[in-house]
Amino acid sequence: MDELIWSWRGHQISYTRIPPQNGSTACGRAVLCVHGFGASKGHWRHNLNALAADSPVYAVDLLGFGGSSKPVSRLENEPDIAGSVRYGFDLWAQQLVDFCSEVIAAEGPVSLQLIGNSIGGVVSLNTARMLSEAGQPPAQVVLIDCAERELDLKRLSEQPLGAQLSRPLVMALVRQRWIVSNLFRFFARAGAVRAVLKQAYPSGGNVDDALVQLLLKPSQEPGASESFRGFVNLFNDWLAPQLLEQLDLPVRMLWGEADPWEPLEEARRWEQTFTCVQELEILPGLGHCPHDEAPERVNPILCRWLELGWGDAQRA
Repeated sequence: MDELIWSWRGHQISYTRIPPQNGSTACGRAVLCVHGFGASKGHWRHNLNALAADSPVYAVDLLGFGGSSKPVSRLENEPDIAGSVRYGFDLWAQQLVDFCSEVIAAEGPVSLQLIGNSIGGVVSLNTARMLSEAGQPPAQVVLIDCAERELDLKRLSEQPLGAQLSRPLVMALVRQRWIVSNLFRFFARAGAVRAVLKQAYPSGGNVDDALVQLLLKPSQEPGASESFRGFVNLFNDWLAPQLLEQLDLPVRMLWGEADPWEPLEEARRWEQTFTCVQELEILPGLGHCPHDEAPERVNPILCRWLELGWGDAQRA
């Protein structure tokens, strides 16, 4: 997978582009894949070629992850240090909006479809919101086990009483760099990564040394703990339902039934509540990252949905 670099706001953004496999050079379409927390563009290693049947496919590393720059985090009420950023869903969505205009659509208008896994799903929804407000709505958003963000303060009342009472202390602790750095070092080990993957991939499919290194390598780079610090302090940011209720474009959802972190019941509630959600497909036996765990099952679904998305865009 070739790595390309795009300069954004003084930062280096790593991405890859897979050209249409049918040899087309100008189709006016593109697909953008957005990874989840702790992952990178390489997490789409088993999907990009399949999705690029007749349109180019892009996968980009969000700021702070993968091969992209990892600037210092700046939390609310902290001084503005040169080069620091407020990590969050508006920052990442703006990154993708600019990526669409400066890279994907640099030579002319493009009909875009977004595919996001985990927090990449929330980023994709927020990107779709921003693009829609700019008069350039994407053709479709596909969510794969979208992050439900149950620790956000807006969902605090749903937590057990003990969790509610301890939240102020937790929030104060995770602001401390020395605490976050030690926590990050604990997780940034091969053994810890494998333990997390064992939960995330219940079938064990495609959990190999290549995947462990894919997740581990960026965590060894300078500044890697800063995006982690920014993320664990996102206690008041966008929730998927807030975004879904604002979108007037097709959204389709794919969910691993055995996802240990994002309950299927919440996804079913979204399907029943929001008119933009066209379809929810459930994958028995699969977990939080079904696109990587079982691409042979997921890719045909994604390809079919992309065709539906292009058809919806033509009819619109």
